[in-house]
Amino acid sequence: MGNDTENDPENFEPGPGKRVKALAGRIAIVTGSDSGIGRAVAEAFALEGADVAVTYHTDDEGARATAAQVEAAGCRSFVQSLDVRDEASVMMLMGSVEERLGLPDILVNCAGIGGSKPFVETSFEDFDNVIKTDLYGPFFFCREFVRRRQGRRGGKIINVTSVHEAIPSPGITAYGAAKGGLLTLTRSLAMEFAEQRINVNAIAPGLIRTPMTMERTDDPEKRAEEMLRIPWHRPGEPWEVARLAVYLASDDADYVTGQSFTIDGGLEMNWGQGA
Repeated sequence: MGNDTENDPENFEPGPGKRVKALAGRIAIVTGSDSGIGRAVAEAFALEGADVAVTYHTDDEGARATAAQVEAAGCRSFVQSLDVRDEASVMMLMGSVEERLGLPDILVNCAGIGGSKPFVETSFEDFDNVIKTDLYGPFFFCREFVRRRQGRRGGKIINVTSVHEAIPSPGITAYGAAKGGLLTLTRSLAMEFAEQRINVNAIAPGLIRTPMTMERTDDPEKRAEEMLRIPWHRPGEPWEVARLAVYLASDDADYVTGQSFTIDGGLEMNWGQGA
C-alpha cells in the first residue's frame, strides 16, 4: 500500500490549494470495468490517483473507452480480456498486471451476470454459469491477490454483491445463491487476513442504471413499476456506487472490514411493507 510514513496524514503538508488524492500511487484491478458500475469505479479511482487494470469479457470497445478515461485523468491503464470463470485466465491476468503496472494494492470484483428464470426451469448449465461467474470468479481473484501480497502488509478487496445477498426474490435463485455466497466469502476473508491488514468489504447495490438493467430503467412502464418499490423513487447511478468504492479503497476506511454496504435508495428497508 506504499510507504507508511508517506501515507501518514501527520507527515503530509499540502501546499496552498492542493488536495491529497485518496488513492495516489495505488494500483487497482477492477473486473468488468468495460461498462456500468465497473467503469464508474475505474474512472473514479483514476481521478483519485490510482493506476487501473481494466478487464472485460467481450466488450473490447467499452474497455478501451474506460482505459482512455483513466489515462485522461493522468494515470496508467492496462486492458485485458479474460474469463473470470477460468482459474488459469485469472492467474494470467494477475501476472500481466504485476508486470505492466506493479503489484496491485486494490481489487474490485465487479464482473458478474444476472439472469431470471423460474427455478424449475433452471438447468444445471444456467446455475453453473451464474455461480462460476459471480462466485468462483471473485474466489479466484481474491485468492491470487492475497497470494501475491504475502509478506506485505495492507491491501483492499471490494466485492460487489447485491441487495440479493440477503433478500430473496423469485426467479433469480442462482443469482441470489452466488451473491449470498460472495457475502460470506467476504466476511471469511476479512477475518482470515485481518492480521495481514487486508481489508475485505462488500458493496450491495440495489437497482442501478447500467446496461444490465436498461430494460427495467429505460422503459417507462417497467420503470414506474420498479419505482414503487424504491422509497427514493429513482434508480441509482454507477458514480454513486463508485464514490463508496473510493472510500472503501482509501486509507480512510482502514478500520472497516468484513462489512457490506447497501446502496439502494431504501429498497431493502421497503421489502415486506404491507405484510
